[in-house]
This record gives sequence, C-alpha cells and structure tokens, in this order.
Amino acid sequence: MLLIYVPKVTNRVGYTLNVIFRHILKSDFEITTDMDFFAQHKGAKLCYAPRKVGDGLFVKSTDLLFRTTIEEQSPQCFSFDGLPALFPVHNAESALPFDIFAAAFYCLSRYEEYLPHLTDVHGRFPASESLSYKEGFLQKAVVDRWSFLLASKISGQYEDFRIPAKYFEYEDTFDIDAAYCYRNKGLMRTLSGLARDTFLHWNRGEIRRRLRVIFGREQDPFDTFEYILAIHDKYHGMKLKFFPLMADYNVYDKSISYQNTEFRQLLQHLCDYSDVGLHASYASHDDKRLLTVESERLAAVLHRNTELNRYHFLRLSLPNSYNVLIDNGITHDYTMGFADEPGFRAGTCSSYPFFDLESDCETSLTIHPFAIMDTTMVRYKKMSPENALSVYRSLMDEVKEVNGTFCTLWHNQNLCECFGWEGWRNVYESVLCYADQLKKNINVLK
Repeated sequence: MLLIYVPKVTNRVGYTLNVIFRHILKSDFEITTDMDFFAQHKGAKLCYAPRKVGDGLFVKSTDLLFRTTIEEQSPQCFSFDGLPALFPVHNAESALPFDIFAAAFYCLSRYEEYLPHLTDVHGRFPASESLSYKEGFLQKAVVDRWSFLLASKISGQYEDFRIPAKYFEYEDTFDIDAAYCYRNKGLMRTLSGLARDTFLHWNRGEIRRRLRVIFGREQDPFDTFEYILAIHDKYHGMKLKFFPLMADYNVYDKSISYQNTEFRQLLQHLCDYSDVGLHASYASHDDKRLLTVESERLAAVLHRNTELNRYHFLRLSLPNSYNVLIDNGITHDYTMGFADEPGFRAGTCSSYPFFDLESDCETSLTIHPFAIMDTTMVRYKKMSPENALSVYRSLMDEVKEVNGTFCTLWHNQNLCECFGWEGWRNVYESVLCYADQLKKNINVLK
C-alpha cells in the first residue's frame, strides 16, 4: 500500500487524495504525519509537503489544500509533458513542476464557481468564465491525466506499486422535458396548440399531424422511447438512464402532468429497462421544499426512493443546489457539465464525491460529470449532425485515453427526425456504435 506523508491532515488533503487514488486510480493508500514512521516504511511512499521529508517520491505543495477559507485564486497555467498544468512549484527535488493535488482540487471542487463571476440569462456559470475554456483545455480530462501521470512517477520509483486495470465505459442519459409533443397535454394546451397552428402560423401540415397523433393515427414524434430501447438492445453493457420532469407546468417546465396515466405507465415501463431519476425543475435548484415535492412525486410513480437527479436547464448554484439534493436523500447527480460548450466542466470523466467548500467537507453526494449534450451542438454551436458527430468521437477518444466513463446527455424529443433535428438519429446510433467499438478495444492502463 502507498504511504503518503503530509505535514498536516486537512479535509481538502484527505478528499483530494481519496478522489485521485481511490476513485480514479482505484488504488488504496494510507496517510501519515509521523516523519519517523514514514522514514521506516519500506514500500512505495510519497511525500506531499513544502519541503522534502525522507527518501520517498516528493511532490512539493502549495498552500491551497492546507487552508480552510475560500480566497481569490489566479492559478498560472503552463504546459508540462504535453499536458496543461496549474499551480507551478519551483523545487528541483519535486517529481513534478506543479502541485498536482492543488490543481486537481481546484478543478474538482469547482473552486472558481464560488468566486465572483458573470452568469448567463439563466443564472448559470457559463463555460466562457471557466479557466479550462480560457486556457483551451476544457476538452481534456486533465484530472484523470494528471492522476495517471502521478501513478507513472510512483511506479517508476517503486516497482511494487501497481494500479488495477481500468476499462472504458459509456453512460447514456436522457432528459425527458416533454414525453409527448401532442398527446396527453390536456384540453387547454391541446386547443391552444391548434389555435396557434391555425390562426398564427396557418401551418396546414402541422395541424394535420397534430390531429392524426391526437386521434391515434400516427405516433407522437417525441415518443422515441421504444426506438431508444431497441438501439440499446443491440449494445449490451451500455448504461442507460432517464430523467423525467415532475414539475407543475410553467414557462420553463413544459412537462406532461405527473398525474397523467399514460405518462406514469411510460416511466414504470422505462424503469424495467433502465435507471430512472428526477429531472428537478427550473426553480428547484435552490428550493428544498420544491425539490422534495417533485422527488416524492417520482417515488410515488416508481414505488421506490429517488436517488438520481439532473437539474433542468443544468441550473447549478454551488453549494446550495447540491445541498438541496443531500437534504432530500438524493445520492447521485448528473448535472455537472456546461450547456454552452462540450467538455469536462470539472476536468474529469470519472465520478467523484462532492466537496462543499463553504462547509469544508466531503459529502455523501456522488457527482457524475457528462461530456456533451445534444442541444449544445445545435443551439449553441450551430453544428450540422456530421460535424457534431466528430466532436462526440473526439471526446470519446479522450475518455478512452484514460479509460474513464463517457457520459452523454440526450433528449427524447431531439431524436424525432423533425423540427430541425433531422439526421440526429444517425448521430445517436453512430455514437453508440463507436462507444461499443472502444469498449471492445481494450487498452489497459497500468
């Protein structure tokens, strides 16, 4: 087992070591502050301190992980060994010219999102405000790469240090903002839709399709669920999750009523083939009471506790949004990603525990970062299906390099092959096919 010496054990130190070694490298370690015990250890050992102690591998520390307050940070970015690096250190004895643990903690904790920043129209932290976007490494899983770089340094000095093999995984997730386009909308919404098509737009084709769907002569275009399940049936071992809205109808949450019988039966059906979590509403990201109501609605439909969540519109205000989930007993969140850019918001493609900077503690909530969302590529990046597919493949290749988990965010309505989403079924099928090829092309990291 790897022994790590630190001059002082803080929550930040323990958390960062836990994520890097246990969550990413899948390896165990022990921490000590006893210099004599460290000196006598005969196996692999690492010293993380301002000055070298003993004969172990030395990584010079900055003071970020030994503080408990949130302070303005301006981490210098430079290149080392073909990778971006943060928090440079100047010590010839250090195995690395940067504080790898401070750099990882800065990314994982989303430290910059606690500092003053601009927000978009929905109150979100935009990609353009992030250091990774400004420095051009948003599409690099830097924390994973740094972790394996450190592992190679340790194994280079200690032959008995080995990490378990890791394998590429693909996690397919869907937000159900609207399960149906025309059906199950209720009388008033149906009549207003017909009036809009008739008097405002005079869209004869839309009127005809709406009526055919309502009277059961044509499948609802947003009802792509059997198609999704059929595609997944071709690729065994692919994780699949759905996140339906349980909100009351409003300007940002235009979901089907949670009381609708067909919608409830749909969710129960999906639960037989996949995991189903909550798509918490637009206003719930800082409203514990509202999230409780929606979580209980989903639990009542599925007859099981709600454990998974993704916030609607990817609204995330740290640490409040995550504490709302924790207070409601939700243990896994899939919101960590940007709406306006593809890439790795927290610098990683591995799941990891949430660290609350304000309370200075590791929490029970596990964060599952996603790398790319379908609406990002169309509405923000204005990409064609062909160009978008190349971005999906590039990000998958990056995740494959560290054998992490490539998590995607789709919407059932965007696979309708209409309303400007023509060609996206081919993108979806091609992504799953490529992911399946990467899973079969085993690249063991040691």
